[in-house]
Amino acid sequence: MNSRMNRPAMGIATVLSAQNKKTYWDFLNTFEAGNLKAIQLGVNKHFCEDAEINGSHPINEAETGVGYYSDIIAPIAQSLDGFTRQNYIVLAGEYQGSEWVTSTGYFYGHFGKPLFGIPPSNKMAFLRFGEFHKMENGKITETYVYLGLAELIIALGRWPLASSSGYEGLVPGPATHDGILIESYAPQRSRASADLVEGMLKRLATEDAQWKPYWSNNMVWYGPGGLGTYSTIDAFDTFQRPFEKTFAGWGDGKADGVTGVGADCKAGDGDYAFLHGWKMITGVHVKPFLGIEPTGNRVFMRDCDWWRCSNGKIVENWCMLDTLHLALQLGRDVINEIS
Repeated sequence: MNSRMNRPAMGIATVLSAQNKKTYWDFLNTFEAGNLKAIQLGVNKHFCEDAEINGSHPINEAETGVGYYSDIIAPIAQSLDGFTRQNYIVLAGEYQGSEWVTSTGYFYGHFGKPLFGIPPSNKMAFLRFGEFHKMENGKITETYVYLGLAELIIALGRWPLASSSGYEGLVPGPATHDGILIESYAPQRSRASADLVEGMLKRLATEDAQWKPYWSNNMVWYGPGGLGTYSTIDAFDTFQRPFEKTFAGWGDGKADGVTGVGADCKAGDGDYAFLHGWKMITGVHVKPFLGIEPTGNRVFMRDCDWWRCSNGKIVENWCMLDTLHLALQLGRDVINEIS
């Protein structure tokens, strides 16, 4: 039996989730004017003093409490003149007793100063982001921020690893323009979306690709930098199945005695669902990846997703992976190589 069949069920958005979304939206509004002081005050208001803050490599562990601002947002804003945030998905939900809020979209501006060691282009640049915040008593207590730094490096033409077979570039928000669910509370639709996506996830890594029937034939998988974006189920299949086999035992690693790998949160919210795990997937590198020959190293992947469902099928999937952190585990320090 596929070990993924034993995965815990997704949660769904609750009444408390809806309240948390409104609180989170209040915080996101501090970005509107591009005023760093307003954002800093928003962090002071909405984050607990001892909140655990994590960010994509090379940030990794940020300063407790204020690190979301000091170690993540401020450096981005200082590198991108005219710093602007555009959210195209805002969701929330409960998973195993914990409440989470999430958003994804782009930061953009004129890239005039180095960012986390990445040389500037002196042109407009877009940086994809994904955020997941655990909330307790109306405050953020735990944060994970994914940044599309690999996508940025690829856009700059400085990517030192092998090119993907997919499209690499700016990816849009939902085709239906309805991904910001601030007022929405639809438990039945949320459960349907959660069960559809979880049913698909349970059938990944099956030899006969049992996950295919869960998707629209014209689906789009907006993949992370280095892996690329694919449209239609057949095009995605040409990427997904080889990718799974690149890492032996691709999954939670339990069969190999590995523990602590899995989702930190996952839930359905209306016609959408989301998932995040700072150690979401593990496997042993046994086939070439990004042009890196097999190392035999066990890797742990920081991975997150947002899905849009329609008429009982998954139509769109935004996926982010900390590609630079994964490459580092295979012996390639991408930022150091291009600095």
